[in-house]
Amino acid sequence: MGRMHNKVAIVTGAAQGIGRVYAKALAAEGAKVVVTDIQDPSRTVQAIESAGGKALGLITDVTSNASLTAMTAEAESAFGPIEILVNNAAVFATLQLRPFTEIGEEEWDLVMRVNVRGPFQAAKAVLPSMRKNGRGKIINISSGTVLRGAPGFLHYVTSKGAVLAQSRSLSRELAKDNVCVNTIIIGFTESEGVKAHQELMAKVKGPTLQMRAIARDMVPQDIVGTLLYLASEDSDFVTGQSVNVDGGALNQ
Repeated sequence: MGRMHNKVAIVTGAAQGIGRVYAKALAAEGAKVVVTDIQDPSRTVQAIESAGGKALGLITDVTSNASLTAMTAEAESAFGPIEILVNNAAVFATLQLRPFTEIGEEEWDLVMRVNVRGPFQAAKAVLPSMRKNGRGKIINISSGTVLRGAPGFLHYVTSKGAVLAQSRSLSRELAKDNVCVNTIIIGFTESEGVKAHQELMAKVKGPTLQMRAIARDMVPQDIVGTLLYLASEDSDFVTGQSVNVDGGALNQ
């Protein structure tokens, strides 16, 4: 029996890439997984069900309260009260490297709306369900760029710094509800979207490998162990924390 047996988990941005890996890992540990994305999540759902797991796919916009309310209602109707929320949906791989003076306000606002407001709105949407459940785990995803700075992505780096601050403050508010809120700070990960971004790969891969104590490429599967720990009862006394998963690129 897996660590997440019969627990209900929502993973946003799980139609592909790292989110799909998260969803499959939670399902493999016994969770009933609600796979959400603005794109069709059916491939992830099929992969989970083919492996014997339980999943529900929903097209969801994390910046829309109406969409998030519908997501929560459908998740509860299908599986019961929600215990785990993984706020993975974000704008990143589609961004082009450019000086901050060339980042337009519309693109800046899009990144903030999805990467910062999205986790905030998703947490609000699922909290009543977690309260009914009597416990919950909210796992937010930040980036190692926050700890060292990264040129060319000022809006993305700023958004992920905000996610880190949001998690710490939210953990204080939700402790009374037995809801733990933590952050995974991930290093440069070779997901589907990142590998398709040739400019990013060319500029970032080499220097990143040189910084790592574990000198190899980082893949989505490298984050799974930390995710499962934070989603499980093993971390019931852990909240407001950030766990850096980057192969030792930033030893601190």
